[in-house]
Amino acid sequence: MPAIYQKAIKPAVILISSFIFFTGCGPKKKEKFKISFKDVEGITFLEVSRKQNNGLSFNEYGFHLVPDWRLRFVSADSAALYSPVKKQFFNFPLALGTDSVFNIAHAFLKMKTMSKDSLVFALLETDGDSMNLNKSRVTMKLYSEDFIKNKLHTDVALLQRPGKQDTVFIRGLVNKANADIKKAFAASQPVQLISKNPNVTVEKKKAVPSLLDNKYSTDDDYLNPVYNIVINKAYQDFDYSFEAVVDSAGVWHYSKPLVVFLGDKKAEANFIKVSTAIMNTYLKLFLTTIPGETLGMKHASIISVNVKGITAAKK
Repeated sequence: MPAIYQKAIKPAVILISSFIFFTGCGPKKKEKFKISFKDVEGITFLEVSRKQNNGLSFNEYGFHLVPDWRLRFVSADSAALYSPVKKQFFNFPLALGTDSVFNIAHAFLKMKTMSKDSLVFALLETDGDSMNLNKSRVTMKLYSEDFIKNKLHTDVALLQRPGKQDTVFIRGLVNKANADIKKAFAASQPVQLISKNPNVTVEKKKAVPSLLDNKYSTDDDYLNPVYNIVINKAYQDFDYSFEAVVDSAGVWHYSKPLVVFLGDKKAEANFIKVSTAIMNTYLKLFLTTIPGETLGMKHASIISVNVKGITAAKK
């Protein structure tokens, strides 16, 4: 889960080390029973929506809460999550707490409703070793495969589509970004850079999910798109990294260097001058630039580029 939706507000949090999974000290209170998933064990649930409290699955930065979980409770202490990369389910320890709270794959969740047809739970916010038991900004809804196929008679992909509220919200962001590129936001389908010259190669950096480290998120692929560009037979050897905005027409606008100059204004000015010239010549002339878009709407978005010039010809 992205950290932006897991940060807890400092007041009213408790340490996970003293969390309800462990026996606490102090005066005895009314006993709370641990949640059980025995009634839904073996059922495969597919996530159909993941929304903020305002009902939106997008935020103002273009971050999209994608409903992509496939979940199956295997036993009292394990659950399986599907890896779209490995294309199979993997078992994870399942920690059960009181007050309908449980933990799976480093996510702390609180069950709101549960049946053999559907699950609805809130993602609890965490910050380091602290968690807020009463604070959540994200709700996840899952339906069973049987419910989707035999009762709703539909496909999970249709259920996962953003709703009208999301479309209206994104249209508003698009209009603002296209009127003022300073309001550019991340495109769900990021900018495409296609070489028109055999001496120019483009490679878009890709996030690599790690099952071992429990890092499945590939959000950076569109939130912070990075392109490695190599220009062979360049006028000289060079290496520049900078940020640019690509508008809805595919036009480049220089933003800022991506290196630190430690107060050397002269070096910074020269870097900006040369890298801007490279952008306005090599990149604009030798690349076809397709603007980023969200929900089918083209808009200004920010990209990062690493441009390397090599005087030798491409081998």
